[in-house]
Amino acid sequence: MSASSTAEAPFVPKTKVGSFTNFVDERVGGSGILREFGRKVFPDHWSFMFGEVALYSFVILLMSGTFLTFFFDPSMAETHYQGSYTPLYNVEMSVAYSSSLNISFDVRGGLFMRQVHHWAALLFVASLGVHMLRVFFTGAFRKPREMNWVVGGVLLILAMAAGFTGYSLPDDLLSGNGLRIIDGVIKSIPVIGTYTSFFLFGGEFPGTAIIGRLYVLHILLVPALILLMIVIHLFMVVVHKHTQYPGPGRNDGNVVGYPLGPVYAAKAGGFFFIVFGVLALMAAAFTINPIWNYGPYDPSPVSAGTQPDWYIGFVDGALRLMPGVINDFHFEWVIFGRTLTLNVLLPALVPAGIIFTVLFMYPWIERWITKDNREHHVLDRPRNAPTRTAIGVAGFTWYCVMWAAAGSDLIATHFHVSLNDVTYWLRALFFIGPVIAFIVTKRIALALQRKDREIALHGRETGRIVRLPHGEFIEVHAPLDEYKRYKLVGFESPAPIPAQPNEHGVVTRKEKRRAALSKWFFEDRVAPATPAELEAAHAHGHHEAIAAGEDQKSLSH
Repeated sequence: MSASSTAEAPFVPKTKVGSFTNFVDERVGGSGILREFGRKVFPDHWSFMFGEVALYSFVILLMSGTFLTFFFDPSMAETHYQGSYTPLYNVEMSVAYSSSLNISFDVRGGLFMRQVHHWAALLFVASLGVHMLRVFFTGAFRKPREMNWVVGGVLLILAMAAGFTGYSLPDDLLSGNGLRIIDGVIKSIPVIGTYTSFFLFGGEFPGTAIIGRLYVLHILLVPALILLMIVIHLFMVVVHKHTQYPGPGRNDGNVVGYPLGPVYAAKAGGFFFIVFGVLALMAAAFTINPIWNYGPYDPSPVSAGTQPDWYIGFVDGALRLMPGVINDFHFEWVIFGRTLTLNVLLPALVPAGIIFTVLFMYPWIERWITKDNREHHVLDRPRNAPTRTAIGVAGFTWYCVMWAAAGSDLIATHFHVSLNDVTYWLRALFFIGPVIAFIVTKRIALALQRKDREIALHGRETGRIVRLPHGEFIEVHAPLDEYKRYKLVGFESPAPIPAQPNEHGVVTRKEKRRAALSKWFFEDRVAPATPAELEAAHAHGHHEAIAAGEDQKSLSH
């Protein structure tokens, strides 16, 4: 038989769609990519959805933002409003604010799309932040995912930048106040601050160019960088494989879950429409950023009760907490004829610098303390890493104190308390709040670990009290099934690593510092129950025998 007769006949599509698809596939090779990627296995857990929410929110942002660009004019030229909103009719304002009002009142569906865009922006930053908290508390940032953690941090900064640039575009009184704060922060930078402000704003604040420049950043540069970071992030997720929660049969060498196609593809499609539906419902039912109530921006009035969107609030809160004078010590100095305004520069830059520096460096800091260079694909339960969990809650508490300080005036007016008292309490919490949060969180995590150990050894409390033949009263404990017991004992509990000499036999100061941090990190560890301890506890048999006897008694009647 000839070779030509044994060769398979070429595939011939029977429909026009099939012919077109086959034409593209023969030239692009998409079927092989989809076949390989479709077999990719992903674990199933509700906490993984936060990253998906962030992705879908960004897609909705792109779609709604594209609609808004058709009608928005980012010009700061002066005009007189001639639209249908009567209270502002013929009022002098910028073209940017006038076009924002036209979108809200004269473009069909314009207000709805504006609100979809704003709610989606808030949800994007919120879901991204919660996603990163989940990654931190479960240890998903460890090797080989350190760079992906950095990519996530860059994404968070870009999300804030996208939100702030978009928030400032309508050129209303509220957004103008936010720009005024940014102008003050820029001008507080020594030597170059004033020149930088003049360059950005196109002259003395508010200038004539800032809206157009923010518009370019908002619709071109920042979204392009966000898209690039998302692509890099997803590429790394595929390369490194997805992390999974501990459980029987799960280890660092496998992934237990479902393939991307068709299971997760169907889930993702449905989940996207759920996110879109929720955002559409919020946009239709809840007003956000009613720019018509604020009026056009004017540098002369000072408006009370203004706050930026929540994700930028911590910077505004830090500015409010910073005192201008402590006793006779002033934070504003004149050096060589230049004014150094530390009471603006320090709170605007230092807290944010500390938060993001620690965020970016933490995977390497923990790896240096623990000397753990292994790859990790199975996640930690937060209670099983009490020091890391306490650090995360302390940082989050610090952020929340500054965030709450951004609304200190509203707290004072709504609860009828002194603004000075609110400020003093928040200043105290700025320093002691993270310390209290760290101590309380670590104690709670250790208590939960001890409780897990007790349950693994003796079973679950039932609340049933039984008197034994010799008069002793005990509470009957129900035995756990193997799966639940594995979750309670299947984790690592590293011990502190003492200082070790280098190749020259010398213990360096750096190594001594690492050993001290290792002791602080792990000294309060609660070791999981060992197989020998489990066997000894179950061999005791008190509770299980009573429970089995009760079950047999109920069956016999």
